[in-house]
Amino acid sequence: MGGFPTLLYKELLRFWKVSFQTVAAPILTALLYLVVFAYALGDRVRVFEQMSYAQFLVPGLVMMSVLQNAFANSSSSLIQSKISGNLVFMMLPPISYLEFFGAYVLASMFRGLVVGGGVLAVTVWFVDLRVAAPLWVLAFALLGSAILGALGLVAGIWADKFEQIAAFQNFVILPLTFLSGVFYSIHSLPSMWQAASHLNPFFYMIDGFRYGFFGVSDFPPIASLMVIAVSFVLLSAACLLMLRTGYKLRQ
Repeated sequence: MGGFPTLLYKELLRFWKVSFQTVAAPILTALLYLVVFAYALGDRVRVFEQMSYAQFLVPGLVMMSVLQNAFANSSSSLIQSKISGNLVFMMLPPISYLEFFGAYVLASMFRGLVVGGGVLAVTVWFVDLRVAAPLWVLAFALLGSAILGALGLVAGIWADKFEQIAAFQNFVILPLTFLSGVFYSIHSLPSMWQAASHLNPFFYMIDGFRYGFFGVSDFPPIASLMVIAVSFVLLSAACLLMLRTGYKLRQ
């Protein structure tokens, strides 16, 4: 297992060396979302009676930051290796595809959780927030970041250039996160759009994560956890198949 810790260390060091861009910038972006939406709509919008709109918003922003940064870490790392040509140095050593998958996904989870923790640490200065069920918070944060880390790896394997990764992020990841209930409850939507929201796996991650803070949700948390657990298993299986066959990696 000598290759696994080395590759994991390389992936952790890669984003930490530029932490001002990979950690500080997303935290600032989430804080701006909170300031703009909470202060512009705070007196006009109340999703649940027992909490303010700013309180409702914070868990969604934290989880959105976790998901987006977990995806960005694995996808950008792999496409950079493919474009620069140094991917060959990771394919030649006797590193199994399981070690490859584990190192990239764990590094992505770490970045997502670091950014999410930073967002939470900054926003609690502006919002009174309590955690009702910390184990639920941890479970959804870990599974959500793992799913997006694996999805980023799939996107990095599939893409041949930076523009394709940018398109994947702008036309898939960004819409799915913004339409997952970060800024609203799906019960405020028409019935047709409520049904459409249940097709979005990001909704279950955001809603379940928010349940860990307030003990209320739009969907039963145990069902949400099962949905994202199954999603992670299926996505991981697809990713491992791509790695094992060397799809677009051994060209």
